[in-house]
Amino acid sequence: MSKLPVVAIVGRPNVGKSTLFNRLVGKKLALVDDRPGVTRDRREGDASLIGLDFRIIDTAGYEDHDAQTLPGRMRQQTEAAVGQADVALFLFDARAGIVPLDEEIARWLRTADVPVVLVANKAEGRAGNDGVLESLALGFGDPVELSAEHGEGMGDLFEALLPLLEGKDEVPEEQPDNEYEGPLKLAIVGRPNAGKSTLVNRILGEDRMITGPEAGITRDSISVDYDWHPTGGESRKVRLIDTAGMRKRAKVQDKLEKMSVEDALHAVDFAEVVVLLLDATLGLEAQDLRIADKVLQEGRALVIALNKWDIAESASSLFNGVKRALEDGLSQVKGVTVMTVSGATGKGIDQLLQACFDTRDAWSKRVGTGELNRWFERAIEATPPPAPGGKRIKMRYVTQVKTRPPSFVIFGTRVDQLPASYERYLVNSMRKDLGFGAVPVRLMFRAPKNPYDDNRGGGGGY
Repeated sequence: MSKLPVVAIVGRPNVGKSTLFNRLVGKKLALVDDRPGVTRDRREGDASLIGLDFRIIDTAGYEDHDAQTLPGRMRQQTEAAVGQADVALFLFDARAGIVPLDEEIARWLRTADVPVVLVANKAEGRAGNDGVLESLALGFGDPVELSAEHGEGMGDLFEALLPLLEGKDEVPEEQPDNEYEGPLKLAIVGRPNAGKSTLVNRILGEDRMITGPEAGITRDSISVDYDWHPTGGESRKVRLIDTAGMRKRAKVQDKLEKMSVEDALHAVDFAEVVVLLLDATLGLEAQDLRIADKVLQEGRALVIALNKWDIAESASSLFNGVKRALEDGLSQVKGVTVMTVSGATGKGIDQLLQACFDTRDAWSKRVGTGELNRWFERAIEATPPPAPGGKRIKMRYVTQVKTRPPSFVIFGTRVDQLPASYERYLVNSMRKDLGFGAVPVRLMFRAPKNPYDDNRGGGGGY
């Protein structure tokens, strides 16, 4: 799996770099104060902007000082950050306008081998209009106008970054799309006593986990690395995570059990694929659907496994009943893979592991722009979007902004008026025609900015 692209925020002191950094990472990681020079070391974090993921670096304010002084060493840190970046965000204060230090930073950035996006911060209202006009003389084109403090203009920043970052996190073309560094991160979850630890022991071929008839033996989430040797294939690495059983929230009163359940939920966050293990002798219960829904909400790939299949009664009707219940209970995702296994005998384990690798492939899939938009045209032609109030909704194009889970943005006019039923149609069509199967798919919408309207368009998530 390749690394995220890197974006560095640069600018003179006190123009709002740390505020923008916190906005993009979604947490107050960087200290923010009205005094200049609060940031000294460069700080890094994982940023997400309308589904576009990248590594963001907050840098110290750029100042012209001797390299031996503290401000000079801070400047060297900023220069090092730009040296490793794929894109530099050059931030200036629109209200203060362009000052000589901004011009010096611009001269330096023109010599750096990195694309530059000029950003006018504090541009809310009209107070920054003059500064925006002055910035055109810097030679970086029209600035992106935003307010890092209030979150305005983030959609415009997304549109500026997308063409510069799109594809930066793709697997190199000479490698197959289903090859990734590191093991398959596979978490086994379910209600207490479903046989999770017994299954993990059978996969490993040793009594690595304590098992027994009592429910709730496992408390901590235990991670174990394993080399899987499929019949007739090459060895593949798996990181197995056994978790504590998750009972209905209302029944969890003991503090230790609460901590165990929280630990299991963290394991879901860490995993790539999650196997929800059901006890075939008990069938599907409401708590199983709650766990499955939690996994899908976290954007993880899901596989259902019916354990204790060797002692299940009326196997065929049980299997079909579980499939039907899943179709009804997980309406947001149709066709989740359902496998049958036995932790006691080992039957079905190779097939389960293969299904997990296949599911990760779909979860990690990136579709080329041409293929994606050909599908888009066919889908719209087959079922055109509705026209609420007689006004046509026009969808122009779609782009994939990330994988794991696959996430897409559709651009068009009045897309905020699309009904949920049409969004479901697009997602289901995408799963069927583009090979995403039953993995979570994120679909967002973006309308272009209307220069005659203060409302800059909207976007949604699916």
